[in-house]
Parts: sequence; structure tokens; C-alpha cells
Amino acid sequence: MSNNSNNNKGVMTERGREALERFKMESANELGINLKQGYNGDLTSREAGSIGGSMVKKMIDSYKMQ
Repeated sequence: MSNNSNNNKGVMTERGREALERFKMESANELGINLKQGYNGDLTSREAGSIGGSMVKKMIDSYKMQ
């Protein structure tokens, strides 16, 4: 990444990625799905979809509460 006035953009993107990763781990834990850091190719499509669906549902619910 270049060292210019857009430098904060990269920092915010990394923070966003970290927050989504924590959110994903939290959602998987609530569903009882064993998710590990890094590659999770051993998950079934149903498990992966459940995690993503749970995340979307929580985001929508959070938006509605605002």
C-alpha cells in the first residue's frame, strides 16, 4: 500500500476485517459449530451457510433497532 493521504483507508479496512472475523466466530460459537482460525474447508455447506445466515440476521436486527 502506498504511503499517502489514503493511508487511513487501509487501517479501517483491516479493523473491519477483524471485527467481521470476531463476529463470525461468535456466530459460529452460538450455533455450536467448531470454527477455527484460518482455513475451515472441512465445514459442510449447511454449516457455513448457517453461520453466514446468522450473521445477516443479526445485522438486520441491529439495523432495525436503530
